[in-house]
Amino acid sequence: MTFERPRQRGDTLRGYTMTKDQYLGRLRRIEGQVRGLQRMIDEDVYCIDVLQQIAAVSGALQNVAIGLLDEHVGHCVANAAAEGDADKARAMVTEATKAIERLVKS
Repeated sequence: MTFERPRQRGDTLRGYTMTKDQYLGRLRRIEGQVRGLQRMIDEDVYCIDVLQQIAAVSGALQNVAIGLLDEHVGHCVANAAAEGDADKARAMVTEATKAIERLVKS
């Protein structure tokens, strides 16, 4: 169960707050995977096995990023549009597009 502080005038509710615990759980698992990678290198594990684990970590991080982007568009952008603030909605879409560009390049 997640407790949030009461919203105050001017507060922006971020789209990910509803699943914050899920995101934190995923990131903790990824952190464990990265520690596992460090052990693998320290123990001279076969290179292909290390690369396979790196791909798994990268995929897990991409899934977190996609989830955050989905919630940003579905929550933040949708709210700006519903409020009739076209400029704010357009700016948020541009912001999301730039984030997608960075993800694609990585």
